[in-house]
Formats: sequence, structure tokens, C-alpha cells
Amino acid sequence: MYRERLIATPVRSDSARRLQHQLLAYHDFRQHKATHPLLGDMGKVAEWQVQRLKMTHQDLYRHPDFHTGLEFLLTDLYAPAGMTQRDDNIDRVFPKMVKWLPEHLLDTFGGLVELNLVTQLLDLELTEALHRLGTSADNLTTDRYCEAFRAAGQQAQRERQIELVADVGQQLDRYVRNRTLGWLLSMTGTPAEMAGLSDLHSFLHRGYTAFRAMEDVDALLDRLITREKAVLTNILAGQQEPFRLPEHL
Repeated sequence: MYRERLIATPVRSDSARRLQHQLLAYHDFRQHKATHPLLGDMGKVAEWQVQRLKMTHQDLYRHPDFHTGLEFLLTDLYAPAGMTQRDDNIDRVFPKMVKWLPEHLLDTFGGLVELNLVTQLLDLELTEALHRLGTSADNLTTDRYCEAFRAAGQQAQRERQIELVADVGQQLDRYVRNRTLGWLLSMTGTPAEMAGLSDLHSFLHRGYTAFRAMEDVDALLDRLITREKAVLTNILAGQQEPFRLPEHL
């Protein structure tokens, strides 16, 4: 709907150019995904992976200092179901974003969009691999998941996904330490609703609240990244229990 606006907006910095590129790629992917015959299965695969992540990181997920932050990562960044309007609104306000936002915030948004895109591309390719193997998303097991994971390939993109989680998480942490942002979000709720941007405002407010509540985001990200790299290695190596990790991780 807003593709032409994205293309027509002049960009004058590397950060704005990156965000424009990612938004265009994500816009086109969302159009492709919306009519894909395996869309329903893709949602089930994404939910299976969310539950796997909660199981792998259950100690962190249950920790009062990290629960809200992990919930935001999993529901808003990893499996953003029902976020079509939010994503359309980001496209819609892109001209104002590149005009008014500082470079570091454009970089943060660019990372968020790329993370969503990479994650959903990988989910779709995994779903297609499952379909080729004759495995139903309704009866997904660890063995069949890992078989499809290896069949889909994309190791470089998997590594990029993990890298983006670390980068975006660190950027968000720096972003929310600005107390002025919290004041602005609290003051702009009603104007955002009047402009039809309440879902985008809610997303930003949830992210701010989640990361603001965590005192040691680096500790959380270090544990997440170390564990997910180990899981990736285990799956590619064909280990029988790829999600069983050493206690020290």
C-alpha cells in the first residue's frame, strides 16, 4: 500500500538508506507471505519455535528481571503475529522518520525490520522444507524439525539472525536509557491514537518498558546468544538432543 511512498522518499544518509532498503524488502515479503499456501503452517512452525525458545531459556524466562524483556523479544520481535497494521504504519511514517529521527534511531529501526524479515524468511523456508519432507506442522517433533532445518540450509542467515538479536538488543538498551523518551511516549499516546498510530506507539512503549525494567541487558543477551549458537551447532551436527545444553551455558 505504501511501497510508492517508500521509494519516493529521498534519503541522504547510510542509516536512512538501510532502513528504506529493509522496509522495501519486508514490504514485498509481507505481500508474498499473505497469499502463500503454507501461511497457516508457517504460523504453527513459528509458535513451535517460540515454545522451544521458552523451554531452552526457561530459567531466564522465569527470572523476574528478564521475563518482560524476553516476552517482548519473542512476541513482538520474533513472532509478530497480527502486526500488519503496525508494519503498514512504519511504512506510512517513513518520510517523517528520515526527516526527524537521529541516525542512531534509524539504525535501530533498520535492525528491527531486518530481524523481522530474516526471521520470517527463515520460518517460511523451514515450513516449505517440512512440506517437501511430508511433515505436518500440526505434528512437529524435534527430529522432524531438525531434519527440515538442515534441509532448508541457510546457515549464514541463521548466524545473521543471532547476530541481529544481539545488535538490536544492545541498541534498544542504549535507546531506552534516555529518560526523555519515556516522557515523550507517555505524552504522545493520545496524539498517536488520533493519527491512527496507536499500534506502533504501543509497540514502542512495550519495548521501552521491557528494556527499561532490565538492569543487565548485556547478561541476558550474552546468555541468549551463547545458547542459540550452541543449539545451531548441535542441529547442524545432527545431535540427537540438540536443545539439551551444558549447565554452564
